Amino acid sequence: MSFMKGDLLTRTRKLVRGLAKVEPVWLKAMEQAPPVTFPRAESKVKQISLPEDVYIKKFFKKYPESICEDAIKICAYDPPPARVFGCRVLDLKEQGVTEEEAMAVADMEYRMEKKAKKIAYKQLKQIARLQGKKPPPNPYPSAIKEFQAKERKYVRDRFYNPDILKIVEKMKEERAAQMQDRMRASGGGGGGGGRGGEGGGGG
Repeated sequence: MSFMKGDLLTRTRKLVRGLAKVEPVWLKAMEQAPPVTFPRAESKVKQISLPEDVYIKKFFKKYPESICEDAIKICAYDPPPARVFGCRVLDLKEQGVTEEEAMAVADMEYRMEKKAKKIAYKQLKQIARLQGKKPPPNPYPSAIKEFQAKERKYVRDRFYNPDILKIVEKMKEERAAQMQDRMRASGGGGGGGGRGGEGGGGG
């Protein structure tokens, strides 16, 4: 409908002129001081890109397992390793280091930090064994292992939860019934064609 197009002032004018609405008391005041109109945003939203995104993509290409570590902890203060790598490359380039050397230094620092975390956890386990205690959980777990830890409960339910086992058995029965129906349909169609051929030969 044409009278529904436009802003509030335009629509109200059309309704009043078409005698579809009584003129409101605020119409004349709004005509004298119309509301501010803001330009509409573009229909296509532009993708946000940061200067370090180029190096983050290169980091993911070299360490694809680190993709799982990217921004999975929304409440964490520490940025993911890929973001640290990209910002470190930019920082070194600002100091006059070439791009190739900056990426090599950032890569070396990443590998050294990763190795240091493994050594630190190994020492924690050794101290716990000497004290006769249970080894503490890894304070630097990989993102993949964190996902696996969350999914372990559901994997266990798949084999031991009675309700899940009933659903699985029901699905197996339905699948077996569907397979039998398909075999009957294909067998019936083939048998019908054979009888038709025999009848034609007898004629």
